[in-house]
Amino acid sequence: MTTIQDETGAQIARRLYLERTSRGWSQADLAARSGVSKAAISKIERTEMSPTAVILVRLASAFDLTLAGLLLRAEGTGERLSRAADQVSWRDPATQYLRRQVFMRPDHPLELVQIELPAGQRIALLAASYARIRQLVWVQVGELVILEGQVRAVLGAGDCLGFGSPSDVVFANESGQPCRYSVLLARS
Repeated sequence: MTTIQDETGAQIARRLYLERTSRGWSQADLAARSGVSKAAISKIERTEMSPTAVILVRLASAFDLTLAGLLLRAEGTGERLSRAADQVSWRDPATQYLRRQVFMRPDHPLELVQIELPAGQRIALLAASYARIRQLVWVQVGELVILEGQVRAVLGAGDCLGFGSPSDVVFANESGQPCRYSVLLARS
């Protein structure tokens, strides 16, 4: 498993720049579309700042991409066989959440992601993150609390939740142990 560090951070920065400029957008345009400050976008593109998962999701959504789609474009891969040794992972600098891209291809409607969420951590994502996808969350280890709009679900090992209409979502590990879960995403 490859962990995204300096080189992949640089690849993400280059990809963000390419996605932005290919659309003819300024950094201010991207800031307005994503809700990420122009200063943060500038620092990310210059590799002076490592973006969090929330920031990457907002930027990807502005480009009409999923987080996985953005990371895949940054990595430049798209093979049918996804070997464990080649699966890219990324650690959120704010929460230490670890995201491993198990499978993703631009020409395939499904993608599979595995997440390790440390004890006591939470990730909040806006409804816009789910505007063009449907997803299932399947917990393998530990306990995961999902707040989907006003609905709270507590999932234990083996439990699976299919998401409804796009709404703000919080993934929280309120326990004292790490949680590992998989997310199956389908583009709609």
